[in-house]
Amino acid sequence: MVDVVDVRRDAPRVEPPATDGSSAWAPLRRPWFRALWIAQFVANAGTWAQTVGAQWLMGDLGGSALQIALVQTAATLPVFLLVIPAGALGDVVDRRRLLLLSQTLMLLSAAALAVLTAAGAVTPNGLLTLTALLAVGQALAAPCFQAIQPELVERDELPQAALLNGANGNVARAVGPAIGGLLIAQAGPAAAFAMNAVSFLGVIAVLYRWPRELIPQPLGAEPIRQAIRAGMRYVRSAPAFSSVLARSAMFMVFASGLWALLPALARGPLDLGPNGYGGLLAAVGLGAVVGTVVLPRLRERLGTPVLLLGTTLAYALAVAVVGLATSLEAVVAALVLAGLSWVAVQSTFGATAQLLLPTWARARALAYFQLVFMGGQALGAVAWGLVADTLGLTAAFLLPAGGLVLTALLSLLQVPLRLDEDVRHSELPWPQPPSALHWADDAGPVLVTVEWRVRGSDVPEFLVVMRELGRARRRTGAFLWGVFQDADNPELFLETFTVSTWHEHLRQHVERGTVADAILEERARSFLSGGTEPVVRHLVWAYAVPSALPDIEPEVLPHAHPEPTPSAGPAAADPP
Repeated sequence: MVDVVDVRRDAPRVEPPATDGSSAWAPLRRPWFRALWIAQFVANAGTWAQTVGAQWLMGDLGGSALQIALVQTAATLPVFLLVIPAGALGDVVDRRRLLLLSQTLMLLSAAALAVLTAAGAVTPNGLLTLTALLAVGQALAAPCFQAIQPELVERDELPQAALLNGANGNVARAVGPAIGGLLIAQAGPAAAFAMNAVSFLGVIAVLYRWPRELIPQPLGAEPIRQAIRAGMRYVRSAPAFSSVLARSAMFMVFASGLWALLPALARGPLDLGPNGYGGLLAAVGLGAVVGTVVLPRLRERLGTPVLLLGTTLAYALAVAVVGLATSLEAVVAALVLAGLSWVAVQSTFGATAQLLLPTWARARALAYFQLVFMGGQALGAVAWGLVADTLGLTAAFLLPAGGLVLTALLSLLQVPLRLDEDVRHSELPWPQPPSALHWADDAGPVLVTVEWRVRGSDVPEFLVVMRELGRARRRTGAFLWGVFQDADNPELFLETFTVSTWHEHLRQHVERGTVADAILEERARSFLSGGTEPVVRHLVWAYAVPSALPDIEPEVLPHAHPEPTPSAGPAAADPP
């Protein structure tokens, strides 16, 4: 068997004694989580102040309505386009260094914008460009910040950590615009940009001092394109994680209506000014803080499925009340409930996603979670904005409220998510790959066959387990998986799967196995006829070139030629 290096990448940390996992504040007792949480709050508030300053400055520069709208596009489009490759990069390189790079890029972009604005040299196009550069930094950071959470807190504290991070963002959303508006009124937009630049210094300082262990990579770093493909393959072959993505997408499409239309509600029926709108956002932030305190106990008493159902319905109620209420007091109360429910649903989905993912695929898979989060908000905002223009503001609140009720009811029909699978790295019970020829890393495709001799009475149950095992093979890199029964001997089965390259198959052996995968394979082995073992064969595409064939002339080896001889015909040269 190949020597396996544990690649869990768990950072060494000196922590206080184990805490009560149900405590809302348990993660804050972890020093590095606490330090990063505080630094991120300052940075999040600075980012919201920057957003207010950029929109205000574009108006001062005489920008058209389109250019003012493009400020929001510049702040979100790069994240939407780059978050998937950024997630793959987060699994390939040291996440701490990637986060330091992203925060430095954001600091320099904000500082450049502050200097140019103070000097009166900024233009509308320059403002959009620097705003887009800030968004590039955000794209690089978003998957990694989620992926490092299991390294900062214990596994049973992840739901509380997600709650605290959600409250962090919501309170910063309320505080940041207020600070930005005050700075703009007193010193102009350049002051808001300067504040944002300074806000990144805390995050950079914490990340620089964080003693994260370097990631062991026994097979070297993955090429970024292969890492992206591996992430896509993992998401497609992980039903539980895909279910989290689908349910989060449904919630986001309907839930985004409240955030998209709240400014129109403040300006229209409520007749509020900028300070009044800031008060509405503060109510949402208050709800998030209340949720951070009460939700851990509610989750402990009710269980996650019931809590998720109840908070989704509560959010639907809040949206409906906001759309129908004529008094400011009722709207504020509904927004407090909305903030609590929002942070409950999003933190539950976020923590569940982290618990389901192995370390080797965590950042690249969480990038899809970020994509769903942002995409659902963007699509929902457009859809409910069109409804408001066509049917009125009240309908634009009531229809998404109904959609949220439907989302909650549909969740009752879905299989509950399993969180008991152990996704820590583990050695798999596989034989060592053949070493007679030292194949080049990119040699392939590689066809792996496994011959199983199964007791006749166990065949039906064996085939059920093999379906799950097939998903595990795909998650770690396989495609074209199948299992076939021998026509002459019904107790003989041949499992086949293909891997793109020899190096990719070695990663299956060394880096990507989990404890859950090993348990699944042992279940399949339990059905074998007495005394037998699976017979494994590795077949490399015949025209792949070995990297080293000592004392043998290439001309005498057909597989040493990437192109066939003319007599072989064109079909023999094309990979499957």
